Amino acid sequence: MVWTPLHAKIHRTIRSRHLFERNQRLLIAVSGGQDSLCLIKLLLDLQSKWGWYLGIAHCDHRWRSDSQANANHVENLAKTWAISFYLETANQPINSEAAARDWRYQALSAIAQANNYQYIVTGHTASDRAETLLYNLIRGTGADGLQALTWQRPLTTAIMLVRPLLEITRSQTEQFCQEFKLPIWEDSTNQDLQYARNRIRQELIPYLRENFNPQVESALAQTAELLQAEVEYLEKAAQELREKAMERDMGHEEDSLTPLFPLRLNRRVLQKAPLALQRRVMRQILQQILTDAASFEHIEKLTALIIAPNRSQTDPFPGGAIAQVEGDWICLK
Repeated sequence: MVWTPLHAKIHRTIRSRHLFERNQRLLIAVSGGQDSLCLIKLLLDLQSKWGWYLGIAHCDHRWRSDSQANANHVENLAKTWAISFYLETANQPINSEAAARDWRYQALSAIAQANNYQYIVTGHTASDRAETLLYNLIRGTGADGLQALTWQRPLTTAIMLVRPLLEITRSQTEQFCQEFKLPIWEDSTNQDLQYARNRIRQELIPYLRENFNPQVESALAQTAELLQAEVEYLEKAAQELREKAMERDMGHEEDSLTPLFPLRLNRRVLQKAPLALQRRVMRQILQQILTDAASFEHIEKLTALIIAPNRSQTDPFPGGAIAQVEGDWICLK
């Protein structure tokens, strides 16, 4: 086996970030593109050092005429490497990026659960992280959206999603595949500029690289990394503040963070906190009473009641809930 600097980097990353334990079962999501082929080759080469059991999963969205041939290509690779192969095919073509992503994670989780894999591993790179940051920035998201691609997150209570390549750019995975002559399956939809992410990848990133910063992908990925730690800290601090501010029936057996109606928040407790934490508390509250994500306007409307005159109230939130000031309390009912 040829041991490259990329092998050494991923080995160190897995160890230093505690992404996997030894002798675990890893299900690798392989599309056939350069990033996923780079990922599976690296993990195969590291397998002897870690004692992993590896499997390959492929999800066929049925949105390309060659999708079945693509699936066959990945299955043949799995046979070549003597790895277990799992295929999930959509019942009907999935044409939305968001719907495809949700279906893909559900399919991967089902495969992992049925076959006792503890980890699902994807080939997301620093380039994906940079594109996600730009995509969410343009949409107007806060820090949470800017750091959305994290190293790991639980998909279920027993299955962890892990992304070991977040410090590797797409140009590095391409070079690695060329070096080892890995048979990349070119996905024609990656060139389709009707998708916003493709326009970011094909037009915006190259423009920023040429005119502003040759290392723009790595720079943006580092920004996402910094934001991830800050978001984790702020979320924890906001949760603690929220618990202090919420008046509860102490004899109630439900989780103290489950919203009960009417729900009351102590304004005196909240007024002492920085605005950033006030907003996060209100967002956490709204996340539990709204079916869709809370908008900036929803959060600001609720946050304004912290210092509003007595008897002030909001207009109804989606679903009908109203917040009203009653002395030292904000009441949602």
